[in-house]
Amino acid sequence: MDAKAIEALRPRLIAFLEPLEDCFGRCESWASLGHYVRGQLSDLPRKSIEPIALASGMAPRCLQQFLADAKWDENRLRDKIQQRVAARHNSPKTVGQIDETTFAKKGKKTPGIKRQYCGSTGKKDNCVVSVHLSCSAPGGFRSLLDAELFIPEDWAVDRPRCREARIPEDMVYRPKWNIALELIDRSRSNGVRLQWVTFDEGYGHIPAFHADLDRRGQGYVGEVPKNFHGWCRSPAPLYKDHHPQLGVKFKRTAAVASRVDDLVRYSPQFKSQPWVGFYVKDSQKGPVVWEAKVGTFCISHQGVPGRPLLLMVARNAVDHQEIKYFVSNGPPNTPTEELLRVGFARFSVERCFEDQKTELGMDHFEVRNYVSLKRHLIISALTMLFLAEVHAQDVKKKRN
Repeated sequence: MDAKAIEALRPRLIAFLEPLEDCFGRCESWASLGHYVRGQLSDLPRKSIEPIALASGMAPRCLQQFLADAKWDENRLRDKIQQRVAARHNSPKTVGQIDETTFAKKGKKTPGIKRQYCGSTGKKDNCVVSVHLSCSAPGGFRSLLDAELFIPEDWAVDRPRCREARIPEDMVYRPKWNIALELIDRSRSNGVRLQWVTFDEGYGHIPAFHADLDRRGQGYVGEVPKNFHGWCRSPAPLYKDHHPQLGVKFKRTAAVASRVDDLVRYSPQFKSQPWVGFYVKDSQKGPVVWEAKVGTFCISHQGVPGRPLLLMVARNAVDHQEIKYFVSNGPPNTPTEELLRVGFARFSVERCFEDQKTELGMDHFEVRNYVSLKRHLIISALTMLFLAEVHAQDVKKKRN
């Protein structure tokens, strides 16, 4: 946005930010939040600390201090974002999305930086990874709810390096799927109720992730890889054993679990079904239609069958070679159209990342400590929520 557009939104931005003032102990920090948000909304080519500060007529060191050292409660700010979404945007059709994004960075000082696969550059590169929870609701609303930095194992064991980056002592290595569960739990504590969440096969290939979502009573439709293993019917038990982690009796089976692509290809319950076409969404090339089949499925977790779930296979109606597999803990009578709606809602978080990076400068941060990075991600989510609500309000006015 240019200066004129931002000025036109000023009254709405002031009203949006006003309930957040109690997150800040001093008026200087409260004023800096306004400068930072307006900087992210601006048409500055680079939206890191120095350009934003200079455009706001303040010294860059003041904005650096705002992110790194000023006493204000970023956790309370994050909670208020989620509470606002819970109060204004919860509906039975709201879907949560779990995903991660990468930020290509140079040097060795950025918290969590490591040479690893970087989606931003499409290759193995020096980058930082963050795990996110977003949500989308009818009417085109979409926004990020929460984020957490992924700390690689070699970082976590190097506590002097962590202390230098101001990573908390109790912050240790956790797999990304564990971080995702923490984000869901945190949003729930703030009143966010997501009937469904969805995720890609990077999370879907982990049986324990499915089990932990199910244990929480969290409905999901998640993509799984074609070599994900299980059974269409719960196999007969062979004998009982003791699980080393769960500490409970479970039933082992002699039946060998099969890949989901083989189950879809050879299992009678899938072979007997015709492909049924469903409209998924509109694209620049026209309506997107996928064909699908749904059957029962039990996940194999270390050779142990879980409770009956749903397995959906979907193929592109135009290109039959494009096939996706989804597992869901939804009720057995869940309509296939609903499973597809949720499973394909993951594009929303990808669009969130794109908008955050291209419009708000989420990847423009140049910080060397965890506190600054965490605060930057929270404020970026706040700025996006403002834009999402402005967009929703304007769309509603046009319709009326």
